[in-house]
Amino acid sequence: MSTTMLPVADPASVRSYAADVGKRYRRQLTSVVALASLATVAGLFGPRLLGQIVQDVQDGTTSTHIDELAGLFVLAICVQAVLNRYAYQAGKVFGETVLAELRENFVGSVLDLPLSKVEQAGSGDLINRASRDVGALRLAAQQGIPAVLGAASAAVLTLVALVLVSPILAAVTLVTLPPMALMARWYLKYARNGYLATNATYSTMIENMAATVEGARAVEALRLGETHVNQTDADVAQSWKAERNTLRLRLRLYPTTEICQLLPAGLMLLLGGYGYTRGWVSIAQVTAATLYVQQLANPVSTLLDWLDTIQTGSASLARLLGVTQIPPDREPTGARPDRSDPRLEAKQVGFAYIPGRDVLRDVDLTVRPGERLAMVGPSGAGKSTLGRLLAGISAPGSGRVEVGGASLVELPLTELRKEVALVTQEHHVFVGTLREHVALARPDASDEEMHEALAAVDATGWVEGLANGLDTKLGSGALELSAPQAQQLALARLVLADPKILVLDEATALLDPRAARHLERSLSAVLEGRTVISIAHRLHTAHDADRVAVIENGRIAELGSHPELIAAGGAYARLWDSWHGASDQALPDGQTDWLPSEAL
Repeated sequence: MSTTMLPVADPASVRSYAADVGKRYRRQLTSVVALASLATVAGLFGPRLLGQIVQDVQDGTTSTHIDELAGLFVLAICVQAVLNRYAYQAGKVFGETVLAELRENFVGSVLDLPLSKVEQAGSGDLINRASRDVGALRLAAQQGIPAVLGAASAAVLTLVALVLVSPILAAVTLVTLPPMALMARWYLKYARNGYLATNATYSTMIENMAATVEGARAVEALRLGETHVNQTDADVAQSWKAERNTLRLRLRLYPTTEICQLLPAGLMLLLGGYGYTRGWVSIAQVTAATLYVQQLANPVSTLLDWLDTIQTGSASLARLLGVTQIPPDREPTGARPDRSDPRLEAKQVGFAYIPGRDVLRDVDLTVRPGERLAMVGPSGAGKSTLGRLLAGISAPGSGRVEVGGASLVELPLTELRKEVALVTQEHHVFVGTLREHVALARPDASDEEMHEALAAVDATGWVEGLANGLDTKLGSGALELSAPQAQQLALARLVLADPKILVLDEATALLDPRAARHLERSLSAVLEGRTVISIAHRLHTAHDADRVAVIENGRIAELGSHPELIAAGGAYARLWDSWHGASDQALPDGQTDWLPSEAL
């Protein structure tokens, strides 16, 4: 289970992204602020008119005049309602536009991620970012940002209106502004790290739970249920602890701000009453100022309510931007393979997943065009790692892997996949039709070509049994393919992709021995003339190969044809003799000849 998290963007990067969004969507932002400001201005007429009504009633006036003022009050409310409606719509459009762009960038960045980074982080962190973080950002972008912009403009305009009514009464608001500002500053100091820590605990929880579900059979067979339950309990406890830390922040923020919002109204009435008795202010001013203070509480409350959501969204944005900032593991230089000498070569290759712990050391290997090379060796010897390097999936830590003299990591991915492809025993079935799955390798392939590719991998039997043929829906909620069927589907894509070099990492391991042998023989016609590197799981793969490379302790211990290695009497010969007795005999069809566990 992975403990490595994908990177998180720093505050400066988040601010830079927000500023860039503001520049690119300036017109939409201006529209949101303008409409919200106009709605606020319309709403400011209400308190002023009510204050005037109270003053006129006290001074004595006609009912007609009061009706006129009441009519203006109703009109102001209606105008404010219409403007609020359009401000809300403009805010929603802005939020959805920004969110859609960020989602597209995030998906594009995920698809471009170096595979080594994905494997180090595991699926839990990516799943959490693609679900929980996107959800948090969705709320902030769709509602939080428009609400904050509108509330900020409303607060400023209301304060201005309050000062215009009476500078003396407006001074009341100064009493509560300092404690509110100090509390907000304290909250912002700790909120970002608190929410990042909370999101990280969810990533760990998802990663461990996903691993438990995916390996449910192994967990049950090995009686590891209690261990995994304890791990889940520990993850939940850690998440609960992180949630409590952010809850403590909110428990200090909200009571303080609530008091600061309620206090000005009482102070306004006290000061206003005292000022009225002393002739400092009129009853109209006291009434309007009190209503403005009450009205000011609404945008201030909105700002504070959404402050927590904005902080959550900011933390989520930092996590999403962190994925987009992961540098590529290769830099295409425009190099092209030499078609006259398309050999695949590893030169003094070394590799380590963890610094100081080499998996491969000084590996030299040349694979000739059209050659079939099998790699065997004990578990952990470095076979799969070398296969990934030969397929250009990962860059070597030292040395070079070249095809036709061009380094694999210097080729554009589109060019690289024309040269070499890797097929493993792990295959994901996406939600979509069978046609869409097969066409992933070559979108312009015809139905006839797809059927030919499926026939080449012995998939015709179950494909012809599908009621809707190539239009059959696959994946979650539709037809669930078995592991062997998913493997055949991946191999059919390989046939369509038509690369010059194939690296097969136990690509038929999920099939039973007889079916695997039959499939490999069916594929032999398709693979004719190609360079094939097979990481051997069954010994007959090595027997059929042109040459066999025995990998031990990160190095090539033996290299030669099957007869040569048998004659040499080394590790390969001992392995062969221990399982077959007669090392020079070919294997009978369908024999279940697996490598022993220590040789996998």
